[in-house]
Amino acid sequence: MPRTDCYLNFMGNTEEAFNFYKSIFGREFSYLVRYKDTPEAERLSPADQEKLMHVSLPIGEHSTLMGTDTLESMGDKLIFGTNMSISVSVDSKEEADKIFNGLSQGAKVDMPIQDMFWGDYWGMLTDKFGVQWMVNFSNG
Repeated sequence: MPRTDCYLNFMGNTEEAFNFYKSIFGREFSYLVRYKDTPEAERLSPADQEKLMHVSLPIGEHSTLMGTDTLESMGDKLIFGTNMSISVSVDSKEEADKIFNGLSQGAKVDMPIQDMFWGDYWGMLTDKFGVQWMVNFSNG
């Protein structure tokens, strides 16, 4: 069965973002490594060494959210776009509300979570880190 994982890039606040997501989904990181633990550590400033090279957060049985800090000191440049949303499908309205309300903290709500004309309970927002989310409970 196919599996979809989302990978997010941040400008130095990956740890803050993933601690926030961890608090919403109630899971623990399955993998976390800092740049100081990589072969490139000596090339980096002490501040960049503390940034996250990779983090994985399981958010469901078959879904993992992954991320990294993009380091300009390594020649990388982050450009935020609007071409990605993370769609989270859940098993109940209660779970949908919990996740949507959690992600809504400091967010721009594009569509409040509600019963939709196609029969699902759905909402969309852009969280405080600029990541677009859709939360869905399918009634059918």
